[in-house]
Amino acid sequence: MTSSPFADRAADRDAAPQFVLPLVVRIERIDPPAHTDALETAARAVLTLLSDERVTEPDGEWAEAVRVWQDARIRKVVRRARGGEWRRAEELPGITLTGKSAEVRIFPPVPLDGWPRELAKLQVSGTELDDPEPPVAADPGVPVLWFNPAVPMSTGKSMAQAGHGAQLAWWALDPEQRAAWRAAGFPLAVRTADAATWAELVGSDLPVVRDAGFTEVAPGSSTVIADHPALRRG
Repeated sequence: MTSSPFADRAADRDAAPQFVLPLVVRIERIDPPAHTDALETAARAVLTLLSDERVTEPDGEWAEAVRVWQDARIRKVVRRARGGEWRRAEELPGITLTGKSAEVRIFPPVPLDGWPRELAKLQVSGTELDDPEPPVAADPGVPVLWFNPAVPMSTGKSMAQAGHGAQLAWWALDPEQRAAWRAAGFPLAVRTADAATWAELVGSDLPVVRDAGFTEVAPGSSTVIADHPALRRG
């Protein structure tokens, strides 16, 4: 299994116009969201956008922007907002996903150097969040986005990586499997694997996120493995 439908077009993708998928997480000074919930909400936001009729229909409002974005490098950038910043972000075309404690708004792709003013003002730094309690084991049968225990990342970077993992799983599913996942509300869990589990996952044929190395981690680092039950072999 290749890491994306475009793995054999790396040179063409570098030469294509570069777009980025913006995500904004709401972080108020009081009661910030939990780290894992922010990651899971970001992953569901990516899946919700990819399955939205504005993307899937040929003449959909966002279809062309997503196509151009996917023809280049699949970049996602997470920024934070609070108060009036968040309210202004909500006024832009996009989709807001709400988790247990997190709110994440995802927007159609924009040119790498053409962010809307309301989003360009937002900070990338300061998205480091904590989990009040360690995450419990994922429910049986739920897709899990496993993080590499040897590659530490900030919450913002991890949210983008969770989105990448969800997107690779989405690409690998057939239309019937995609429809079933969407109908169920995109259940998923994000967990950090222990060393033994990660080694086992690396030896599987599940989709692997290999980071381009633009921020925080070395180019080619394997950051996330998308363990969707429908993609398991044997």
